[in-house]
Amino acid sequence: MEMDVMRDVDEKNQLEWFLGVMGRYSSFTVVIILGLVLDAAVVCNGGITSSFVRKVEKTNDMPLDSDVFRVPLGYNAPQQVHLTQGDHGGRGVIVSWVTVDEPGSDTVLYWSDNSKRKNRAEGTMVTYKFYNYTSGYIHHCTLRNLEFNTKYYYEVGIGHSPRKFWFVTPPKAGPDVPYTFGLIGDLGQSYDSNRTLTHYELNPAKGQTVLFVGDLSYADKYPNHDNFRWDTWGRFIERSAAYQPWIWTAGNHEIDFAPEIVSLHLLSLIVTGIMSPTEHQIVPHPSGTQSRGLQHTSLSCHHTQHMGKYTPQYRWLEKELPKVDRSETPWLIVLMHAPWYNSYNYHYMEGETMRVMYEPWFVQYKVDVVFAGHVHAYERSYRVSNIAYNVVNGICTPVNDLSAPVYITIGDGGNLEGLATNMTEPQPKYSAYREASFGHASFGIKNRSHAYYSWHRNQDGYAVEADSLWFFNRFWHPVDDSRSA
Repeated sequence: MEMDVMRDVDEKNQLEWFLGVMGRYSSFTVVIILGLVLDAAVVCNGGITSSFVRKVEKTNDMPLDSDVFRVPLGYNAPQQVHLTQGDHGGRGVIVSWVTVDEPGSDTVLYWSDNSKRKNRAEGTMVTYKFYNYTSGYIHHCTLRNLEFNTKYYYEVGIGHSPRKFWFVTPPKAGPDVPYTFGLIGDLGQSYDSNRTLTHYELNPAKGQTVLFVGDLSYADKYPNHDNFRWDTWGRFIERSAAYQPWIWTAGNHEIDFAPEIVSLHLLSLIVTGIMSPTEHQIVPHPSGTQSRGLQHTSLSCHHTQHMGKYTPQYRWLEKELPKVDRSETPWLIVLMHAPWYNSYNYHYMEGETMRVMYEPWFVQYKVDVVFAGHVHAYERSYRVSNIAYNVVNGICTPVNDLSAPVYITIGDGGNLEGLATNMTEPQPKYSAYREASFGHASFGIKNRSHAYYSWHRNQDGYAVEADSLWFFNRFWHPVDDSRSA
């Protein structure tokens, strides 16, 4: 049945909407290698602080007439096209796009690479207003019952200026099915953001799906939280997000808190049409997604409804973690925005309240790795925990813990706020590697016991790994991997 739902969402209705939807070798050779390593890094009390020095320069947003923001040609041509996972099993994809001149069609035509028969799916449409900005017509359509490991073409903008794209569905889930995820955080829309996205696109090891750890457009950095900068950002990432799913978590820059111009604050991801894969919820709500032998969990760190004990997020996670079947989904990954283990003098200990609440669960359920953003630099921890403290014993120092996750900060996408360069000294013992550079990462699951992780700085060649680590699964192969980089 065709759905053509349009909502003009004013400030009050946006909040109601949000509340309504609340509910993962010779000795000579060895000497040369050591020399190269010591030349590239400084060994401190903790692990390694990279000595790579990025050229100091101001990070500026690209101007509005940049080619990466170009509006597609044609009357009512769809723009800002992007995909995200549409179900837990890998047979659904949510297609989202924006039309500007008029609502147009909610229909998506799609067909497999080996078929000429075109299928139709009908979606929904919504608009919103924020201060002096009125959105275009935001469309969402879920494609269901897709075949595994199949290339599909799809077409949006039916009836006016249609545009065609494609994607590849994942293989059928299983504990030993290989799959690779790209990792990006705090991207923005600066010249450095463009370098990061280009570097990711051209990396031979780029992911089949992107996991994004929050802070997307940085539109709130502009006067009146200029939501036109959400439109430019949507057109900027289309070149990747229209061809592979991007799975999101929310950051502080997705909170449009501007009491001087509006009476209520909003979560931008709600009103700008960035969908999450779980039950069509919007990203700021906690979500769990099973995908290719992996259970990934997204947590919100910057909204008061999610910060405390017994909040909806707390109650959700308390029920979600015990449900993970590690025989079916061996890898357990958590995405959040504010890092818990951070040795930069930026946002230091901002995630501490959340860490005290949730870290014992992460150890109990043997989370493999936690990816965060927020700090605009790169850092990887050893496997550590800090869960022994109570008011009486005073034990508050992180210790090595093979049941604990590795914590990786990857808020180095390149946004206009620039790099975090001031580090705490000496380097803490929990910190394995840190570097103030922009870049991206990939996490390649090989089977139930092994995954390969690599981080790539923008200044290097596309295939160069500035940091890497073989991960051993905490459930199937719980040996110490965090010191083997």
